[in-house]
Amino acid sequence: MPSNAVILLQNLIRIPSVNPDCCPDGDGEAAMADYVQNYLEKNGFNVSQEEVLPNRPNVIAKCPYNGPTPDQRPRILLCPHLDTVSVANMDIDTFGTITDDGRILGRGASDTKGPMAAMLQALNNCADILPSLPVAVDFVGFMGEEASQHGSKHFGKQHASEYEFGLAGEPTSLEIVNITKGSLWATLQATGKAAHASQPEAGDNAILKIAKALVQFEQSITGRLATYTHPSLSHSTLNVGTITGGKQPNIVPDFASAQIDIRTTPALYDESGALALVENVIDELALPLKVFNPHENPPMEVSDDNPWIMRMQAANPESKTVSAPWFSDAAHLNAAGIPSICIGPGSINQAHTKDEFIRITDLEAGVDYFENFIRSLAQ
Repeated sequence: MPSNAVILLQNLIRIPSVNPDCCPDGDGEAAMADYVQNYLEKNGFNVSQEEVLPNRPNVIAKCPYNGPTPDQRPRILLCPHLDTVSVANMDIDTFGTITDDGRILGRGASDTKGPMAAMLQALNNCADILPSLPVAVDFVGFMGEEASQHGSKHFGKQHASEYEFGLAGEPTSLEIVNITKGSLWATLQATGKAAHASQPEAGDNAILKIAKALVQFEQSITGRLATYTHPSLSHSTLNVGTITGGKQPNIVPDFASAQIDIRTTPALYDESGALALVENVIDELALPLKVFNPHENPPMEVSDDNPWIMRMQAANPESKTVSAPWFSDAAHLNAAGIPSICIGPGSINQAHTKDEFIRITDLEAGVDYFENFIRSLAQ
């Protein structure tokens, strides 16, 4: 008979919650928010939904309390995200299936419905002590993490002053990720002049223009990025991820674009940010490029001796702090003023894969981890 945590995760996986920014026909987070609300209300939480984008809410659950009103306890939050990436091109067509070797399959099993199920089950297991804890343990499910992080940004702006610490649910193998890189996604565009391909000299080929410019851009900015280092994150990096342009072979293209991804260390973000560096390089080299749709995510760095991290480690002595090259909702919470880390069962190596899974043993270890931490707050 599957455990309560396994059944809970199967239910979560079977609720479609594909981020529509990742896939145009994605279902979004509304149904997942409703399920989480119902689950936590049965455990005495005061739950509301805040719509961040149309039909795409954050779900905010306040810890039950049996003391005098108002509840003035210090507050922390467990905060996984509700959305997933697309299910397209997955190798599996069933979701929530348990394999013979003890894995639970499906989109979100690792990223991040597995960590969410571990957090929710731990809260359920601690329902008898939550109202009397000296610390309020809230639960917040964020919409939109897989693209643009609208949910955590909105929450940070509205609620940062209410919280002392955040635990963002991500598959970290139960390691405390307290340092991550930030990122800049941006589109570089070049324009030219269309002409018939039989007379290319009459036009201005935007594809060739952007190709040549990108070589110069990469050579210049890579060296500068290498100077922004961090003891555990190494240095800032650039990737040119896509290049597109033109309409058909017999027309000289008058438009071309490339999408770039820069991963930033705290040193670069603190000095000027990646966008400023990109614009400076383009200006200095007089490159025929313009920057469109920049989206910059901050890096984060929470000290190992943060008192909440030390309380987590006291409750789970095997837990260690580590850094990661990716970014998450926790970075936006930190930027808003809530010191936050990433933590959860499962492996980041399974995130977004065509056969995504989490091992049952890892899920159950996650429940134990969060339950140990919550119960330790009574001391």
